[in-house]
Amino acid sequence: MAEKEGAIINKGHEEGLKMAVSLMEEFELPLGLLHLADVIEVGFVKNTGYIWVKQEKNFEHKFKMIGKLVSYDTEMSGYVEKRRIKNLKGVKGRELMLWLPAYEITVDHPLTGNVQIKSLAGITKTFPAEAFAAGQ
Repeated sequence: MAEKEGAIINKGHEEGLKMAVSLMEEFELPLGLLHLADVIEVGFVKNTGYIWVKQEKNFEHKFKMIGKLVSYDTEMSGYVEKRRIKNLKGVKGRELMLWLPAYEITVDHPLTGNVQIKSLAGITKTFPAEAFAAGQ
């Protein structure tokens, strides 16, 4: 795939998780934003900001502080920049009876601000950043 050209790729759960955490820190994103289980591969293209994560199976996580259920597909991807992920694929949030794909995530400030999540359906939700802290 052309968008993966020149990528740094880490394979396996331990190495992939380390890379994912490192990228979240570098781009000032809350460490608990993406819950990962059984990681197969994490890749990042420095020139474009393209990132992807492959894991063995779909995974659901409930963010207790905000009462939201989020589904992570076996492959997620997007373009990362400081405090933002754009063109996100593979992440959906449960809203009433529907699963809405998250398209863009923006962080006002990683520790004290808000996290805005935009869906393809045009719905934007704002949550406190601490809801996505590591361990939540």
